[in-house]
Amino acid sequence: MFFWHFQNFLRPNTKSPRSHASAIVPTKPSLLSFKLAQNPCLLTKTTSSGNSSGTKRSFSCRSQASSSENSRPIQELSVYEINERDRGSPAYLRLSQKSVNSLGDLVPFSNKLYTGDLQKRVGITAGICVLIQNKPEKKGDRYEAIYSFYFGDYGHIAVQGSYLTYEDTYLAVTGGSGIFEGVYGQVKLQQLVFPFKLFYTFYLKGMTKDLPAELLGKAVEPSPAVEPSPAAKACEPNAVIANYTD
Repeated sequence: MFFWHFQNFLRPNTKSPRSHASAIVPTKPSLLSFKLAQNPCLLTKTTSSGNSSGTKRSFSCRSQASSSENSRPIQELSVYEINERDRGSPAYLRLSQKSVNSLGDLVPFSNKLYTGDLQKRVGITAGICVLIQNKPEKKGDRYEAIYSFYFGDYGHIAVQGSYLTYEDTYLAVTGGSGIFEGVYGQVKLQQLVFPFKLFYTFYLKGMTKDLPAELLGKAVEPSPAVEPSPAAKACEPNAVIANYTD
């Protein structure tokens, strides 16, 4: 009996190889089809050229960002950062151990933050600058800065990039929390009085809602003479946002 089965096992299959192959072809969608369905780069057109049996395929990439996000305009937000000399900021750590500002020196800082119209206290800045290069010919320095802007219950915005003490610069907006979750874009930094007064204009993308109206008062024209309103400076109830960061 064993020998009979062994002979049948070795006997050539007389059925069509095509029918045998069709027996093992899976009926479920192929892995390739699944990948094409999941991939944002989708096959859009197949054409034949002349008598050639080959085909030409063209692909188009679909953005993974939602159309609603792409349709939202860039939102602008202006704030003033003011050092009122009551937070022990900035602290200059001369890690270079040199008498002049040099590569590697660190400057941790935290200053007060006001709306662009200077009518409300919103929070603080907090971060650190690493000195990259002293520019004596420009009477200033170049830093690499990493810091955050805190807006009380609204959340915070994180930024990173070059901070030049002698000219305007742009930093990248790298993220945020609260209403600023998922935000990106850039912020323009204008040095008014180093290191005591700075003016920022954010160009924010990725926000799902409009910025709160109380953050959007008409900005006071930047100048070295600007000052917060007395009420905002005193943090009176009508001149602060909810649970402003201190």
